[in-house]
Amino acid sequence: MKKALLISSIVFLASNTWATNPAPEGASAYIISPKNGAVVQSPVTIQFGLKGMGVAPAGIDKASTGHHHMLIDVDQLPAMDAPIPSDPQHRHFGGGQTETALELSPGEHTLQLLLGDQNHIPHGTPVLSEKITITVK
Repeated sequence: MKKALLISSIVFLASNTWATNPAPEGASAYIISPKNGAVVQSPVTIQFGLKGMGVAPAGIDKASTGHHHMLIDVDQLPAMDAPIPSDPQHRHFGGGQTETALELSPGEHTLQLLLGDQNHIPHGTPVLSEKITITVK
């Protein structure tokens, strides 16, 4: 009986632990436009770049792929071993989009990309762009 309980406990824990997919060495995400320091008007068109990996929609389990998440005015990165939150500061592009237009209030904003796997979980080695700062007029 104790052996069966131990085995079922291990199976339960394994099924409730977020697995992370590896990212190829040297993979990187970047913001093509706007450039760091740009002064823009809302809506702001943002183009995403990805090097060393492919883009695949959420739910598609394919090696060396992921989809973009835009972090807007985020001071602390989300947990790297759980799904990326979905809220106004953590925008999901689970359809495989590589461009968006965002309505942003006037003022200074930071933007950063974080790639997520098919389950919105960052890769084992996170694929994260540099954070840029833009000013919306």
